[in-house]
Amino acid sequence: MSTENKGMLIVISGPAGSGKGTVVKELRAMLPNLGLSVSATTRSPRPGEEDGVHYYYMSRDDFEEALSHGEILEHTVYCGNYYGTLRSEVERVLSGGHDLILEIEADGAMQVKRIFPDTITIMLLPPDGQVLESRLRGRGTETDDIILARLRRAREEIAISEKYDYIVVNQNDGAAECAKDIAGILAAEHLRSARMKHITSHFFAEN
Repeated sequence: MSTENKGMLIVISGPAGSGKGTVVKELRAMLPNLGLSVSATTRSPRPGEEDGVHYYYMSRDDFEEALSHGEILEHTVYCGNYYGTLRSEVERVLSGGHDLILEIEADGAMQVKRIFPDTITIMLLPPDGQVLESRLRGRGTETDDIILARLRRAREEIAISEKYDYIVVNQNDGAAECAKDIAGILAAEHLRSARMKHITSHFFAEN
């Protein structure tokens, strides 16, 4: 399929407490045509969850076989279960002409970028470390040990932020404004010369 008819793949990462989920929800409200990829997991479905809607539920053996055949675009292990993005899901959405956002960790982002070099990578950050710690503690749901572990992980993620195409700061109560900034990035990316060849290559074409 020609480049101009394909959607863009966008990865959004950020430390716990950066507000990724809220910002992505705002962004999807602004841009309802954004594609949604259903992830795969080896954990069991929870009450009310449906296969192919919330996740694709796979056995551990099936997931590892898909992984060995390159069918998993990126993956991680959480609480003993695999979670990953199916390559077929990404290609399905992009080939349909829809942009697709993956909200994944930095390690996964770099995995995706190696396979799809045109991926647009965006790192979402709070204004500073104090705000990040305040947000984490404000949840009131995690122990000090977990908070400290999340802060250590945030340092690791910020250390590789220069590998991302864009860094967007999510101010306190600024999710809507942050989503507007990301929408602006996507609008500009659609106007890159490489994505405008359907205009330039046929500009003087004969009828």
